[in-house]
Amino acid sequence: MKLIILDRDGTINSDSDEFVKTPDEWVPLPGALEAIARLNHAGWHVVIASNQSGLGRGLFDVASLNAMHAKMFKLLAAVGGRVDAVFYCPHSAEEYCTCRKPLPGLFEQIGARFGVSLKGVPTAGDSLRDLQAGAAAGCEPHLVLTGKSAPYREGGQPEGLPAGTILHRDLSAFADFILERGDQLLPAGV
Repeated sequence: MKLIILDRDGTINSDSDEFVKTPDEWVPLPGALEAIARLNHAGWHVVIASNQSGLGRGLFDVASLNAMHAKMFKLLAAVGGRVDAVFYCPHSAEEYCTCRKPLPGLFEQIGARFGVSLKGVPTAGDSLRDLQAGAAAGCEPHLVLTGKSAPYREGGQPEGLPAGTILHRDLSAFADFILERGDQLLPAGV
């Protein structure tokens, strides 16, 4: 199974310091949905791992989150793409759960659900905590310079990135990298 794990807000869609709370606020980043479709057409299964602390903070409810994802699925289908599953942490930082990134709980859930080792599985996100969570689960970390990391487009990078992190302009550039590389670096058993 060819698996890729993506962050959502700031990676696939626009992020907001006020949280993305409604389907109207869920706006895909340019080229992101097409990037997922290109990965799908090359045989990749795409799964999302996302902190959604707005739930725990009472800023939106599960019905609103489901409506946002329904919009994402519909827009993806329109360009020939799909996301196989969405895993999210509903907790606020004060709840000290194990599924909130930078902890690897969401990634461990994904590995268990799909019955695969995550060693070497590519994961892409726009923040340090996205990559820390993925790296802790054995994933290959990729930072997209959108969302929280957009300020680094002109140079530099966040401190503390996991060893071996690869930087990409956006999700489309990440997809280009994965597709150009092909299957040659996939870990055994994935």
